[in-house]
Amino acid sequence: MTHRQKDEAALIAEAVAGSERAFQTLVERYQRPVFSLVVRMVRDHGIAEDVTQEVFVKAWMALARYDPRRRFASWLFKIASNAAIDHLRRKKLPTIPIESADPDAWSVLDRIEDERAEAADTLVKRHELAEALEAAIAALRPEYRLVVLLRFKEELPYREIAEVTGMPLGTVKTNLRRARREIEQRLRAGGVV
Repeated sequence: MTHRQKDEAALIAEAVAGSERAFQTLVERYQRPVFSLVVRMVRDHGIAEDVTQEVFVKAWMALARYDPRRRFASWLFKIASNAAIDHLRRKKLPTIPIESADPDAWSVLDRIEDERAEAADTLVKRHELAEALEAAIAALRPEYRLVVLLRFKEELPYREIAEVTGMPLGTVKTNLRRARREIEQRLRAGGVV
């Protein structure tokens, strides 16, 4: 166990015992990544601030039920993803159906990772691609957007994504594959790739 993990475990124990100061330290550590996940899900900074606050209130109320065998960050991301999806469901946003695509299609997300080493003269093109990618991710149904963000933004392994979302591991992999296809289709339709 690293020093940070020991420190975090001690903070959690103090917070469970009722220390608001210890919990505030945890909030300060995780507020930014939780907000980042939520804002990418709900696509509105004001709403994301409200939902993020709700996440930490829920975490405070449920802290006694936190299982220290799990990563604290994963536990928080699960609360955050549930809160964001609940918000989106309350709004009853339309979802976009998945069109069939070539199952062997290359992954735009993997391609973007490879392009990071390009020369400076391609920065404008990459910026346009990044904007188009953000728009394509924003258009995904919430369940797909969530797994994409947890995998590629938060860099969680598949098993941890399954734990955070409550989805079976196979469903996580299927949703990621379908999301990638949908993103690729949107980027191709927009003439970006």
